[in-house]
Amino acid sequence: MYSIGDYIRNGCVYLNNIVRPRHKTLGSLMIYSTTRCQSRCRHCSIWKKREENLSLDDIKRIMRSKCVTSGTVVGLEGGEFVLHPQMEEIMDWFMRHHPNYTLLSNCLAPKKVIDVVRKYRPAHLYVSLDGGRDTYKYMRGRDGYDKVIEVVEAVRDIVPVSLMFCLSPWNTFADMEFVINVAGRYGVDVRIGIYGTMEYFDVSEGMLATDKGDYVRQIPANIHGTDENYDFVALYDEWRNGNLVLPCHSIFSELVIHADGNVPLCQNLDVILGNIHDRSLDEIFNSPEACRMQCRYSKRCNGCWINFHRKYDIILLRNMERVLPKKAVEWFFGKYQWSSDTGGTYRQYFNKIK
Repeated sequence: MYSIGDYIRNGCVYLNNIVRPRHKTLGSLMIYSTTRCQSRCRHCSIWKKREENLSLDDIKRIMRSKCVTSGTVVGLEGGEFVLHPQMEEIMDWFMRHHPNYTLLSNCLAPKKVIDVVRKYRPAHLYVSLDGGRDTYKYMRGRDGYDKVIEVVEAVRDIVPVSLMFCLSPWNTFADMEFVINVAGRYGVDVRIGIYGTMEYFDVSEGMLATDKGDYVRQIPANIHGTDENYDFVALYDEWRNGNLVLPCHSIFSELVIHADGNVPLCQNLDVILGNIHDRSLDEIFNSPEACRMQCRYSKRCNGCWINFHRKYDIILLRNMERVLPKKAVEWFFGKYQWSSDTGGTYRQYFNKIK
């Protein structure tokens, strides 16, 4: 999933952002450019929102920000991005001016997705798939499984493809195993997330329960053939039960922008740093007020298990533990614990649950 170059690049961004907090740059920026969506997901209600779109001019203005560099990975999503009224103009602009961009899609409009991927060549395509045909229809309210497979078969040799699986109350570990097998069949990556409440998507059902049986033992064995997924899925149980506490460092380097122009502190909280229609992204992200909020929430918030944020923190701390004792890591990054054993390391925890 990630190369050594990715680790080095993200590490350099992080160090710059800690040393120069008023001049931070972004490792990744996700632009929720439209609320248009033809899916009817149980785990997301963005399709119920009134229509809002960021225009091409809005996006150009965002991309002129100093905090956005050539190394910033920009994600285009929604809603469903290919329904954006200026979809082709936006992708054409990115292809010519910032090719380090990715496309996220539910693939319910397969021909359109295939056509724009072939024409505008995003650096990566992320495709939602939460199980087989019946599970997909039950969880997402549309019969879309065959459309996803159509897109994967058509473009997997053109751009890197990842299947995006979300473990939720509406599917199972068996569905996770199925999707991992699909990814293996087509030779594509799989990235696993876990359902949680997110303000922007009007998700309010609560967290995924983990109290039925041995959670870790239910994780399918084929997850070990994927990159950067097992520890994120296994550690969810510790977080869900209040045993895991990690400082949130991702908010210094990763950001999202909503279709109405709002820039939240993170994907999980309804804490808005500003709006791009009122101030520039640099003013919003690197203002003294934003810096204070980022520092405060980084140290105190342990309120989500969203893969956009928590995978970053897991990777950061586990890699630091490879070269430094845990106490030395805590001296720099702040206190943290992987489980109820407050002094235990990442390696000790995973050796214990083998």
